[in-house]
Amino acid sequence: MGWQALHYFPRRVLQSRRVEKSVRRVLPRSLLGRSLLIVFIPLLITQAISLELFYGNFLKVVSRRLSSAVAAEVVLSLNALEKLQKQSDKQWFVAQARDHLLLVETWKPNARLRRTGFNHVLGPMDEDLAHALQETIDKPFFINWHSDPHTVLISIQLSDGVLEVEAPRKRLDMGQIWLFVAWALGSSLLLFTIASLFMRNQVRAIRRLAHAAEQFGLGRDIGPIKPEGAQEVRKAAIAFNRMQDRIFRFVSQRTGVLAGVSHDLRTPLTRIRLSLAMMPQRGTIQAETLKEDVEDMIGDVVEMEHMIDSYLSFARGEGAETPMQVEVTPFLHDVVLAAQRAGATIYAVSVQKNLQVTMRPDAMRRALMNLLDNARRHGGGITLKARAVSEGVCLLVDDDGPGIQPEHHAAVFRAFESGGRSGGTGLGLTIARDIVRAHGGEMELSTSPQGGLRVKIILP
Repeated sequence: MGWQALHYFPRRVLQSRRVEKSVRRVLPRSLLGRSLLIVFIPLLITQAISLELFYGNFLKVVSRRLSSAVAAEVVLSLNALEKLQKQSDKQWFVAQARDHLLLVETWKPNARLRRTGFNHVLGPMDEDLAHALQETIDKPFFINWHSDPHTVLISIQLSDGVLEVEAPRKRLDMGQIWLFVAWALGSSLLLFTIASLFMRNQVRAIRRLAHAAEQFGLGRDIGPIKPEGAQEVRKAAIAFNRMQDRIFRFVSQRTGVLAGVSHDLRTPLTRIRLSLAMMPQRGTIQAETLKEDVEDMIGDVVEMEHMIDSYLSFARGEGAETPMQVEVTPFLHDVVLAAQRAGATIYAVSVQKNLQVTMRPDAMRRALMNLLDNARRHGGGITLKARAVSEGVCLLVDDDGPGIQPEHHAAVFRAFESGGRSGGTGLGLTIARDIVRAHGGEMELSTSPQGGLRVKIILP
């Protein structure tokens, strides 16, 4: 028994999870849809309960009372017609019943009923009238609800004939049920529409906040958003504006400080370069001896200036540039020409036609130049490809250099981490990935088909 219970429990868990997944597929995923569902379901349940209480209880009680009244008047007519002997008295009573009881009675001597019971109509009044007649008279009868739309024909079998009684249907019918249903549905739809309008206004404020947060995450300055909507949404918008302002202020201060440091460092580096350039290059034994050292020092100064530019670019970011629609083909050709001028070896460039991407051109150009410069410094030839994918546009940068071991792919994205043997600042891949992510894309590393490193960039 214990083992059976242990096997039964996982099946119950799996079934419950399947049911939960099925329900999630049916339920709306948006906040507006779920909010409207929360409003609609209680409203629907309330209307169903009111319909059941009114037409399930009150209508039945009233219908039974109306049917009992008509049945009592039919019994009264039977008793009176049997009691009265004269034909004139019977005619007088029939006239009185027609005028005061609204019952039209017709006597058919020697007639026989072909069927008994009743034919059905919508509502409880047909069964209630049949039950009332069964309780009050002990003679066969048939109730015809379809002979006339305004009356109901009651045929009662007597010993010497059939008595037909036409009763107005309005004495048995409380009114069309569709009137109440239409009123209930109409009021529900009206209230649901009003609730939808108010709810959409509340959700619109949340959508604007989400859009502002997404744009801010992509590095686009859209300015402070207007607080609107519910109190909690207003507080969230105010907090977002304050956070945005603090981040912009922090980045501006950091950029200003690093720009000042860069300027202060460039001044002595410029003096050193001028001093080295003014040193005698030929003519003396000392100059010939120091020529190689001077060239190494000039190279070190250039490398230091390059490092300062990289650090400043890493700290500043590229968020100030305005995004625009860019044709990929001419953009990549410009980047390739600049890389070739810098000494890069480009094997091939393959670009799908009519590719367009919304980007910050200078920032993306810097990211691609960092990637091409890394491939150049590691001694590899480069192949550049661009094609459309389901996520957007895919850029592939392949080289045939030594590459990077797969276990080191995550490490080379850390700042000041160099994955090659030729040195470098360790910021090239970091800056490139930050720029790509600022565009809402992603950058991945893998092994190139040429044996080197493949850099895959996805831009939305």
